[in-house]
Parts: sequence; C-alpha cells; structure tokens
Amino acid sequence: MTRPLGLATREAYGLALAELGRERPEIVVLDGDLSKSTMTKYFAKEFPDRFFNMGIAEANMVGVAAGLARCGKIPFVSSFAAFLMCKGFDQMRVSVAYSELNVKFVGSHGGISIGEDGVSQQSVEDVALARALPGFAVFVPADEHATRAVVRAAADHPGPCYVRVGRPKAPVVYPDGCEFRVGRAIRLRDGGDMTIVANGLMVAAALDAAEALAREGVEARVLDMASVKPLDEDALEAAARETGAIVVAEEHLLAGGLGSAVAMSVASRHPVPMGFVGLDDTYAESGKPEELLAKYGLTAERIAEEARRVLARARR
Repeated sequence: MTRPLGLATREAYGLALAELGRERPEIVVLDGDLSKSTMTKYFAKEFPDRFFNMGIAEANMVGVAAGLARCGKIPFVSSFAAFLMCKGFDQMRVSVAYSELNVKFVGSHGGISIGEDGVSQQSVEDVALARALPGFAVFVPADEHATRAVVRAAADHPGPCYVRVGRPKAPVVYPDGCEFRVGRAIRLRDGGDMTIVANGLMVAAALDAAEALAREGVEARVLDMASVKPLDEDALEAAARETGAIVVAEEHLLAGGLGSAVAMSVASRHPVPMGFVGLDDTYAESGKPEELLAKYGLTAERIAEEARRVLARARR
C-alpha cells in the first residue's frame, strides 16, 4: 500500500470513545480484560466510574451489557473480535438481538492483519456472524478518521451494532472530520469501466488497484462499503448498471461477509459479472501482517488481477 499510515482503527476507536464519554454521560464501557489492546483504556482513565473490566468472560460481559441497556445506558462492549463474536454470540442472540437492545459491540484485532498473535486470535468470521443477527447493524471503517465517524454514528444508531476495528496502523484514506451515514456507501473514485467495492484495510488496496488499472486504460469506480448492514443497495445497483462489472475485496472469509451481501443485492437488482477477493475457506497462519496479507492475496495486485478477469468476462 502506498498511502501514509495513520493510527490503527482500534486506537481511533478508543480516542473517539473518550470524546463521546465527555459529551454523553449515558455511555458506559465494558471490556474483557484487554483495555490496553482494545484502547478502551482512554475511556477508563477519564471515566473510571463508567468503565467495567469484566475479565476474560465475554458471554457474561454481553449479558451485563444487556442489563445496562435495559436501564437506559448505552454500553460499548469491547474485546478481540474473535473472542467477542465467537464466545459472546449466544448471549448476543438471546439477550440483545431478540430484544433489540441498544448495545454497541466493538471487535478489535479483526482479520488476519493481527499478525503474529496467531490463528486463535485472528477473526475471519466475525462479520458473517454479526450479519446473521437480526436487527444488528455492521460497520467496518477504513482508517482512523472514518473510525471516529463510525463510532459516533454507532452511538446515535438506535439498536445493536457491531463495529470491526484492526490492530495495525491503517493507511489514511479520509480527511479529518469526514462523514459517515449508516447504510450509505462512499464513492471514493469515479470510473465507468467497472467497480471495486471494499471495506476496512482493503479500501486503500482498492484505491491502489484502481490507480494501477487506470495506467492500463481501465477506469474503476471505488466504493467504500463501511456499512455492511444495512447495505447501500442503490449505490450497488447504480454501479452495476453504469459500470457492468464488480469486484468485492474484504479481509474476511468469502463466506458470509461483504462479498456475500453485495452478491445477493446485485443478483436481485441488476446481475453483472462479479469477482471476489478474500479468504477462501481457510484460516491463516501466524506471521507478520504484511506477509499474511500477501500470502492470502489481500493486496492491490490481487484486486487488479481479479478486476482484469471480471472485465474479460464482462466484455465477451
């Protein structure tokens, strides 16, 4: 990736949470004994009476958050994405989704870019799990500025949300003060030959891929789909009609993630040739983030390659 690195999205989350805490006394934070990593430490330092270290017990933490939401609080619940979604899923389903409670879940260290911490802590199914919970909104911001906007939107959104943030520093895509609207894609680059849809770290890679394609005479539209659910189906239909081909890139299993959501929408509204970049039914290994992203094809080069393949199908 060629863009300058900014803060990790997990750190931007922690800073945004502290900012919100100064404005909204109803916000409380629960953490699974990982506040130094999830960055809820910033909130804990300023508001120790509204911060609860629940220990390594994610399921119990979700239940407590549901109770706090019933009392009118807005709980932000944080842990590593793998632990939060996998260990807390049943309580999210029974205690939060059924009742449509106003609880915000933030899974840090999402994807394989967590790196050397190993497979058990790499979350590659979290977006699919969150999408499957009725009533949940699901957001995957691309950089530090987008994360701040997403966290504010999550606090304002009525009902449960899941936000995925990452461990490594993220390439800067947006200016400070950028806006985020629930259910709306952001068009980062215009183009009429095809469309690349991405979120999270893959947004910067998508922009790099689009620039590489432009040098070959292919103008690609780039949509940041930070709002995985609700999905901006109007933007996708417009992309399908106006560009005729779509590639989706995500740091997640291909099953159940952003690509699945986009494919369902495009198939029902305006089918066009599509391609997908993500993890193909496998867990990753342990390694440095950039090595893992390269090994599993989560790169600008791989997106451009898939774009050429899909364009060839579209032009037959």
